[in-house]
Amino acid sequence: MPHPLDKFQYCPVCGSPHFDINNFKSKKCHDCGFTYYANPCSATAAFILRPGSDGREELLVVRRAKNPAKGTLDLPGGFCDMQETVEEGMQREIKEETGLDITDMEYLFSSPNEYLYSGMYVHTLDMDFLVRVPRDADVRAADDAAEALWIPVDEVNPDDFGLTSIRNAVIRFLTNR
Repeated sequence: MPHPLDKFQYCPVCGSPHFDINNFKSKKCHDCGFTYYANPCSATAAFILRPGSDGREELLVVRRAKNPAKGTLDLPGGFCDMQETVEEGMQREIKEETGLDITDMEYLFSSPNEYLYSGMYVHTLDMDFLVRVPRDADVRAADDAAEALWIPVDEVNPDDFGLTSIRNAVIRFLTNR
């Protein structure tokens, strides 16, 4: 797998072609001294649970409307914006993809990840949260979610999730319940 820094051939400050690998996470310009670090982007995913009509808890999942992994299951979430906390990013992504206004969430765990975007692997730090909503929570798929559906937690199949990082998070979540 190519390193994300391989895509950058010229210094973004002075345009010099002498922009070379400094170490595993940075490139340095030999002309102006600028060093660029490829630090991970912040990303979020939500395990949104509600009580089911039969007493079993249900997990809210969305179907991806776009590539990568278009048509597969996913958890509501996405990249955090600049000047946004992880919690604000999680709330925004949940609102954009499901219409839910969330104020209470619990941090679960994080995982390093690589996300293929526009032919480049973006290193991310995925942060997963637990959210509980009432049975009658009004959910509407929107933004990059083609569909939103509730699945009983004991019927969730990790293999139905198209992104490896989300699949691994689902396995971790189900294992630690």
